[in-house]
Amino acid sequence: MKIIRSGSAPSNPGPEDWFTGTVRVDPLFAAEEPGRTSGAHVTFEPGARTAWHTHPAGQTLIVTFGRGLVQREGGPVEEIRQGDVVWFPAEEKHWHGAAPETAMSHIAVQESIDGSPVTWMEKVSDEDYLSGEK
Repeated sequence: MKIIRSGSAPSNPGPEDWFTGTVRVDPLFAAEEPGRTSGAHVTFEPGARTAWHTHPAGQTLIVTFGRGLVQREGGPVEEIRQGDVVWFPAEEKHWHGAAPETAMSHIAVQESIDGSPVTWMEKVSDEDYLSGEK
């Protein structure tokens, strides 16, 4: 058994190469052999979002606060709220983040394949991000 104490890992700003806007990443747990699963609590300030990306084994998001937006490639921008669970299948290109005027946080859980949990791509344009707002 292992207990990871709350606050034992430092918070990190979301790297500018992977995020637009102000994002904080709080690591929750890292994969330990033979496991491959890791998780983080990610907080997006209003308007902040990830770049487009994929996960080799998929990703699950559990929304813990606020209102956010998600989109898979070729699909509509969809709203998510506290309590919602979002699953992206393996290799599905997608992005996620806060709504334009509301912060959002989620727990992100993903698995690593060959040592990597994610492949980052281009940033989401403001036009594409705002296309889901009514």
